[in-house]
Amino acid sequence: MVQQYKVDKVSSLKEYFTNNKYYVFNNFSGLNVEKITQLRRQLKKLNSTFMVIKNNYIKKLLNAKNEIDFKETLFGPTAVAFAKDEINEVLKVLFNFSKDSKLIVKGGWGEDKVFSSKELEELSRLPGKKELFAKLMATMNAPVQNFAYACNDVVARFVRAVNAVKEQKAK
Repeated sequence: MVQQYKVDKVSSLKEYFTNNKYYVFNNFSGLNVEKITQLRRQLKKLNSTFMVIKNNYIKKLLNAKNEIDFKETLFGPTAVAFAKDEINEVLKVLFNFSKDSKLIVKGGWGEDKVFSSKELEELSRLPGKKELFAKLMATMNAPVQNFAYACNDVVARFVRAVNAVKEQKAK
């Protein structure tokens, strides 16, 4: 007989799996409560959630969504980082945090694709949406900025030439 609290827990977790585009599975063994809380605070700034979930619950939820089986990923203690939009920033936080602690990124899922740990690490190295937008704006602004510098340089050269003539006549 299925216990009601388990059914309630799975149904409450179902909301996280349906409302988020990306899931990153992590092994958190060796982390104390203080470290996990610190990681959660960093991820919360990015509108992300970090939850410790039983593997059986994750399997039931992913099977309900007809997702691919995560046999290689769902072993040992598992915590899931959920991200709605910007996965790059979340991955950067997770991999930077894993350098200083025992957190291990095991794999993930997003946009109907399963990602291995190596693929997620490569994805974390790519610039995020904000960085790409800033580069695009800088590239678009460069011709106008260079034109303004060129116009200003013509005037500055003229002023320097007039000052040179003035100094020559003063001698």
